Amino acid sequence: MLGATIAELSDVTTMGGMFHEHRDGAPLPSGRALEEIVDLCRAILFPGFYGNSNLNSQTLEFHIGVGVERLFQLLSEQIMAGLCFCQDPKDPKDPNGLKAPKALTATCPTERAQQLAAEFIVKLPELRRILATDVEAAYNGDPAATSRGEIISCYPVIKAISNYRIAHELYLQGVPLIPRIITEMAHSETGIDIHPEAQIGHHFTIDHGTGVVIGATCIIGNNVKLYQGVTLGAKSFPLDENGNPIKGIPRHPILEDNVIVYSNATILGRITIGRGTVIGGNLWVTESTKPGEHLVQAKKRKNHDVRPEDWGGL
Repeated sequence: MLGATIAELSDVTTMGGMFHEHRDGAPLPSGRALEEIVDLCRAILFPGFYGNSNLNSQTLEFHIGVGVERLFQLLSEQIMAGLCFCQDPKDPKDPNGLKAPKALTATCPTERAQQLAAEFIVKLPELRRILATDVEAAYNGDPAATSRGEIISCYPVIKAISNYRIAHELYLQGVPLIPRIITEMAHSETGIDIHPEAQIGHHFTIDHGTGVVIGATCIIGNNVKLYQGVTLGAKSFPLDENGNPIKGIPRHPILEDNVIVYSNATILGRITIGRGTVIGGNLWVTESTKPGEHLVQAKKRKNHDVRPEDWGGL
């Protein structure tokens, strides 16, 4: 009985994409290694707050140097694994049904992975500069915050947005799979779901954060603030002549500069929320707004203000 079950479970023709066939020298990216990569990036971007806390100005360069060296080694290995996970462009048949990434030239050369890792590390100073604006936005936007150090150490938005900005840079380099894993790690840790393809400007913050969803083709300007439970999502997307979903088209909202979206608002489709718009909580928005517009729920009468003729009497 067990033998028949094992044979059935091992029949690759019934798996429908649920089987990843290992190729020699082409392992899957490691979740554990990617966790260490994120930890290293956070320690480099926010020294003293993450990683080794026994730092001072005299030892800082040494510790960052050690961290960068380890990051380069791990990231090179994981980028190579990500590249190898996808189809060899010379092989028209791919058991995973994946397209070859633009970062992959012919096979999975170590040199290419190391080049991409080095290019990413060179971007870390710029990532730190933009993350500093996110910290500032969170601090200025929360009267309960006592210091920027508290924001960096405690607030889930910094963990989520740092993962996103790391993943987005890798996405721009054409690295497959790994950016999505990194943002999903933050999703599990914070409850904030940001797709690595989304474009987000500086001074971005999310208050509280739990339940926020930002879709792949979202474009978010500068000085934008979201509250918990906000969804920047898509409507049902169109199908082709064979009934298959058409992917790769813009389908999520554009939020211009200085927009505020309050808790549990849902904004769907490729619409534009104009500069300076304020969207109240628990609203469902599917149409573009004008700059400076304020959307709020209609006020309801209090019970003692309701007249008998309004509801037909007893």
